[in-house]
Amino acid sequence: VQLVESGGGLVQAGGSLRLSCAISGFSVGEYAVGWFRQAPGKQRETVSCLGRDGISYYYGDSLRGRLAISSDNAKNTVNLQIYNLKPEDTAVYICAADYTCHEYGDFGNEGQGTQVTVSS
Repeated sequence: VQLVESGGGLVQAGGSLRLSCAISGFSVGEYAVGWFRQAPGKQRETVSCLGRDGISYYYGDSLRGRLAISSDNAKNTVNLQIYNLKPEDTAVYICAADYTCHEYGDFGNEGQGTQVTVSS
């Protein structure tokens, strides 16, 4: 099982990014795929998850209303669109797979992450 994130970068506040989690070793829908973020000096935060049944979950208040999680079955990816980015969204964004979506606790398989930096 391997997950590889892409799509991060430097963006101005108010902009948007589409992060992608490329999956190998299983097909989208066989496992839940979650997105997390880790900012320096802050606790890791679960932001969203796509369940095996296709149901989307969004967690926490900091990104509420600014996220959209989706899958591309042809490319076997799970994507996270982030709108209206703010400087406090600066973090490494990581995708991971587990049997079910859950807000707390580790997922079993993680990618290396993609850096998102938002300038003011």
